[in-house]
Amino acid sequence: MNGSNGWNAASAACWWKPACWPQRRARRNQISGGSVAEDFTIGIEEEHLLVDRTTGALAVDPPAALLEECDRLAGGQINPEFLKCQIEIVTKVCRDMGEARADLVRLRSAIADVAGKHGLAPIAASTHPFAKWSEQKHTDRERYDRLAKDLAGVARRLIICGLHVHVGIADEDLRIDLMNQVSYFLPHLLALSTSSPFWQGEESGLHSYRLSVFDSLPRTGLPERLETWGEYQRLVNRLMQAGLIEDATKLWWDIRPSARYPTLELRITDVCTRVDDSITVAAFFRCLLAALLRLKLKNQRWRIYANTLIDENRWLAQRYGVEGKLVDFGKGQAVPYAALVEELIELVREEAVQLGCLPEIERARGILSRGTSAQRQLQVYRAALESGVDKPAALRAVVDWLITETVNFQVPPE
Repeated sequence: MNGSNGWNAASAACWWKPACWPQRRARRNQISGGSVAEDFTIGIEEEHLLVDRTTGALAVDPPAALLEECDRLAGGQINPEFLKCQIEIVTKVCRDMGEARADLVRLRSAIADVAGKHGLAPIAASTHPFAKWSEQKHTDRERYDRLAKDLAGVARRLIICGLHVHVGIADEDLRIDLMNQVSYFLPHLLALSTSSPFWQGEESGLHSYRLSVFDSLPRTGLPERLETWGEYQRLVNRLMQAGLIEDATKLWWDIRPSARYPTLELRITDVCTRVDDSITVAAFFRCLLAALLRLKLKNQRWRIYANTLIDENRWLAQRYGVEGKLVDFGKGQAVPYAALVEELIELVREEAVQLGCLPEIERARGILSRGTSAQRQLQVYRAALESGVDKPAALRAVVDWLITETVNFQVPPE
């Protein structure tokens, strides 16, 4: 492909705590000379669906005791989501991918254990194979009530789940600069994560149907091209002053500066069914940011391409996942995704070694050989049909596979 990170390990442990905000403010506008491993801390959020273990259907109204027990086990790291059938897990701030993986495994296990007591199970998939959006209920909380009222019928269709990855970058202008540059790679990360080939009991023909639903919301898609943090703040303030949004959390771009933490937040990706696929996607995002910083410190940068061009790759990734091609705009030609992955690995190899996550990066090859979740779901579905079962039973077989794979924590071969 052609073409201050001053958040150190000492401050990482208090990412979520308002008491630490003065420390972060004191570090603004500093580009550290410290090691990348100290600066690029990571946090991962996953949204899961809760299903009935017997029928495979979504749990339209799960018992309140389920969330209460999850909260006791995880201390605020497992939360309700917009729809009652959804649940979110949030890792602590992690210094390396091993720590992030261990926390994801712990949280997924906790949900599975608690849900199992109620005859339910979590599935890490961005859409449910056969659920109907019209049957779902939104969570009874004030913020969700406002969202449902504001977005009306658009909100009612949101039985979709995503993977969000936070990478710590304290310097605000640097956050904006790296957001502009890394946007080129968002379709590459989306393709690797795809897990939503079905919608309401039908093959959608897309590997990430989730984005088709999410893009019906306002303020989604690729981010605005901004020059400085101040320009970003002025954009947010203008929207707030006009009464269009309450705060910056209502900017639902594919990537955004977090409104709550000193991070860049990746949002384009589907939630990955296998935990190690999530870790590979997160590691790539982290290493890409570190590689772009390395170029910046050498007075180099990744070429900025028009959003219209990147949107074409976004669509190709959404439609075909890793089975298709993406356009290398430097070469001016479409390149098979497998070849692009090899180029990505080489691009970030130096940072992956420094951050201690080269094995996680190289496992992208394993995702290609085994298949993404979207590919595997389609394989299970078609194999079931070929075995002679009817369509509802084949879709149920997909749910059974998702239940098993969501808590399959065996490290796959590279």
